[in-house]
Order: sequence, then structure tokens, then C-alpha cells
Amino acid sequence: MKLKSIAKLASACFLITLVGCIGKPANESYSRVTGWSYNDKTSTGFSVKKDYITEVPSGMVSIEGGSFTMGEKGEYITAPRDSRARRITVSSFYMDEYEIRNVDWREYTNWMKLVFSKTAPRLVAKSMPDDKIWREELAYNEPYLENYFTHPSYDQYPVVGITWEQAMDYCTWRTDRVNELALVRAGIIAAPDFSKLKNLTDHDSIANNFVFNTQKYLNQSTYQPVAGKNPKKDLYGQNRKVDRSDGILFFEYRLPTEAEWEFAAYAIISGKNGNVAEGRIYPWSGAQARNPTKRQLGQMQANFVRGRGDMMGTSGSLNDRATITTAVNSYYPNDFGLYNMAGNVNEWVMDVYRSTSNDDVSEYNSFRGNVYLTPIVSNVDELGNKVYKIDSLGRIATEVAKGDDVRSYKDGDPMSQIDFQIADSTGLANLNSKIKSDPTDILRPKITDKTRVYKGGSWKDRIYWLNPSTRRYLDQDKCTNDIGFRCAMSKIGNMETKK
Repeated sequence: MKLKSIAKLASACFLITLVGCIGKPANESYSRVTGWSYNDKTSTGFSVKKDYITEVPSGMVSIEGGSFTMGEKGEYITAPRDSRARRITVSSFYMDEYEIRNVDWREYTNWMKLVFSKTAPRLVAKSMPDDKIWREELAYNEPYLENYFTHPSYDQYPVVGITWEQAMDYCTWRTDRVNELALVRAGIIAAPDFSKLKNLTDHDSIANNFVFNTQKYLNQSTYQPVAGKNPKKDLYGQNRKVDRSDGILFFEYRLPTEAEWEFAAYAIISGKNGNVAEGRIYPWSGAQARNPTKRQLGQMQANFVRGRGDMMGTSGSLNDRATITTAVNSYYPNDFGLYNMAGNVNEWVMDVYRSTSNDDVSEYNSFRGNVYLTPIVSNVDELGNKVYKIDSLGRIATEVAKGDDVRSYKDGDPMSQIDFQIADSTGLANLNSKIKSDPTDILRPKITDKTRVYKGGSWKDRIYWLNPSTRRYLDQDKCTNDIGFRCAMSKIGNMETKK
């Protein structure tokens, strides 16, 4: 090869990317390994998507992953040392632009009431926020209790009074509704006719046949379309049932991991020269809570407490206009385009809390809290296909096999792995029970596998908690008036996305 040709090839590789030279794309009309044509109804009918571009889920922002220093960015003498710095890498993902709003949650409870109010009112009650979290013995907050979740004035405010468990249920519900709509728009199933619910009184019939569930759809060998009328046929004239390879279904909505949440909050983006300015204290640049730019000089950049009794500043231009929470699109977004990653409400993340999380950490997609679920098979049909058990919500019932609950894997705290018998004269511990605890500190709150992390700071927090590296915890079945959440979704592959 001539030197001139070599130089041209090297130049082309450099201009494409710094990762490496990209080869000629394969012909997507036939298999490179067998020669058989793709998407040929006269052949095997093997289907391959061409020129597939992933779609950014509605209401979400695409977050390009990367490496960053997770954990505390400074030293505070009185701070809990439960977030020491460590370098990790986070893969790309999607995250909600805003915190989940009251109007979003009411859409959920409305659906629950419509489907389950007659046959399973307990499921409807389970989905409702706890409005009593607004009550305080020495404060008059009854107007919030009566109006915060229901009044249109609060539609755009973040939903609160939601447990971690409720937030996870919402993520599953959202997954199912989004995928149901995707199949309707693709002509695979017909839109559900909710008027037919008036004549249905059997709960199992509703849960098994009317409620669309993504995992149920994917795992069942056959699927009857919801109120099916003229669903699209496959190449052989059969009712078509799609799978992941069709690219129609979205991946699961979920809570972000702690690593994802912190990465998204700091919005680590390199400059044109590839350098990264790390060490931010807040989701915005600079170390001040007020905006330093000339146009917005002095305006607050988040909703938080400035000091004792100072929830919103004084009247006028210095007022942050929020005594409690405020609309989710308030203030300025960070460099990823995410709003209120500091202040307004704290946000649930998926992780189980451990004070020593930094000691036991994966360098890639760090997360503690995995519980691997196995679908429960009720029987096998005459063709050998598995028939799965359906739970009360119309979803595939699951169980945890032995060894698949790894929330306490390599806990990092030797004391937490030992059972102690404690005689407690204060009456704070059960005399005849074994508990996982530090026997030298029986007054310390008990940390269990159901203790979850929340982050971000809120309308009732001091500025210290607005630092994204700070972390606190609460049991997953508890809720407060200053904890909300937003959803995340894993990004599959590294393809370009379209909105």
C-alpha cells in the first residue's frame, strides 16, 4: 500500500472517532453467516429491524454515561462519613426531566379505581398517598392535607406521601401503560374498552384478561389482544405477538440507582478539549445558592431552608416563592436538562442503605439492592408451554429463589453479619429476639434490607443536604412530606436516539 493511501486511511479513522476505525456496514437484507434473506415471507420469516433508532421515552432526558468521582466533595466535621469518594462508571440511561407530579399520580390512582374499585378496593387504597404526613402537632397544615394531592393548584407540584414500595409499583404501572399504548399504535392490539368493566365483577377475570402487563405479554406463549379487533397478522396470517426484537416495547421504568442519580445531578459533561471540571458542590456551577449571572443576579437556584424559620426569604425579589414544595419546572435545570435535582423534594433511589457502601462497590453500575425474581409457573399446557401464575394486580407472580436475595452481599460491616442476644433495660429492644445490630449502640436506628436511600435535599432541609453526594435513609414502607421521586430507564445499546 502506498504511503499516501495509508495516510488517507489513518486520517479517515481519526475523523470518524477517536475510538477506532469503523468498518463498512453489513448488508442488512440477508444473513452474513448463512446467506438466507431476512424478512422473507417465502422463507423462514426471520425478521430483522433495519435502521432502528431508539426513541427517547416521553418526559425523559437521555443521560450519556461515563466515569465520575462519586461521594463527598469536601470534609465536614459533623457529617456522617457514609459517602467517601470513589471512582466509578455509570452506563447511559434515561431519567425523568421532572419529579413525578400530583397530576401524574392521580392518573395512576384514577386507573386503579377504574379497574379495581369494585373487585379489589384494597389495591386502590394501597395506591393512594398518605395525606396525614402533612400533620404536625405544633403547626396548622390542614389545608395541605385536604388539598395538596387533589386541588388543581397543586397539579404541577411533586407528589409526596409516597413510600419506596409505592414508587416501585408506579414504575411497573407506567411501564405497562406505555407499552400497551405502543402496541395499540403499532396496530398489534386494540385499545382497551373500559366501558366493558361495568359488566365485570370477577376479579381474576379482570386481572387475567383485561389488565395488560408487559412481562405477562412477553412470557405467555399466546396472548389475546385487549378487546381485540383486527390485530395485525404475522407473515403466516396468525395474530401477531411481538417480542423485544421488534423494537416496539420500551424497557422497564424504575427508580434510578444511587450512582445514576448522583451522576445525573452533578451533570458531568466534558468540555471541547475532553477535560472534565469535577468537584461541584451542587447541581449548578459555583458554590453559591444564589444565581451569579448578571441577568438573574441574586435569584435562588433551589427550594430549601436558609436558616431557622426562614422557609422562603422575605417578600419581594429575594423570595424563592415556595413555603413548601413548588412546581417541578421551577428554577433552572442542570446541564443535563434535569430540574430540581437539589431542593424541592428529596427523591427515592433504588439502593439499600449501608454506611459502608463505598467499601463494597462495583466499579461499573454500582448498586446494592438486587433481589432476583423468578416467575411462578402454575402449570404446563398440552404443548409444553409454561403457564404462569397471575397476581392480584394482573401481573406475573414471582418468587425469590434461595441465594437470589443479595441485598446484604459482602455487607462490609462484620458486626451486621452476626446475630446478637441483647438484654435491653430501656425497653427499646425485644428481650427474646435476635436482631442484627451493633451491641455497643442499641439506641442507633436499625438498618435492615428494607432501609432505602433518598437524596437531593428538600423544601424543609438546610443547604448541606443539597449536595448530591449526601445521603439519608428511611424504611421502604414509610413516607414523609418531603420525599418524592422520578423514574429512570436503562438505555439499551449505544445507538442514537430520537425524541
